[in-house]
Amino acid sequence: MPDASLTTTELLTHYSSQLTQDLERNVQEQDQVRNEIQALQARLLTLQHDHTVLATMQQALESGIPLQQVPTSSPSQGYDLPAVSAAGATRRRQQSPTLVALIRAYLAEQSEPCSAAEVATALSEAHPDRVIKTTVVRTTLEGLVARSSAQRLKQGHSVFYLGLEKGGEKADGSDAGDDIPAGG
Repeated sequence: MPDASLTTTELLTHYSSQLTQDLERNVQEQDQVRNEIQALQARLLTLQHDHTVLATMQQALESGIPLQQVPTSSPSQGYDLPAVSAAGATRRRQQSPTLVALIRAYLAEQSEPCSAAEVATALSEAHPDRVIKTTVVRTTLEGLVARSSAQRLKQGHSVFYLGLEKGGEKADGSDAGDDIPAGG
């Protein structure tokens, strides 16, 4: 029987050693995965920041806001972006009306409320040379609502907009251009 006891002890030692190695390997793999997750999270944050900057710049270009007003990252954040000049936007603004002006004019022509998608579609068809995105139109419409130049109407989950201006004047009789800076 002493041989059985010796065999059992050897098996226990072997399994114990194997389990210890497996546990160490598992901990190392967890650390490796944690490091990969941290690196991916950092990369995701960088990409999200870049997306925000790019979307802001695109919106500024499409709505006629001078690009000097678009926030850029500081070098301390690790995002070294070139300074953007507004010269191209100024030239374009002189050649064609701003998105705000187009939306105001479109709303003034409508007798019924319309959705941001309807406005974007109509403006895209009327101005095929311009890229007009629904999200930018919606943001611009919300800006007009904030300036009391348009009214937001909710019907269930849908949102519709109605212009409050007729013939370049607001419903209260004041000049429509008073509440929006010349640049936008």
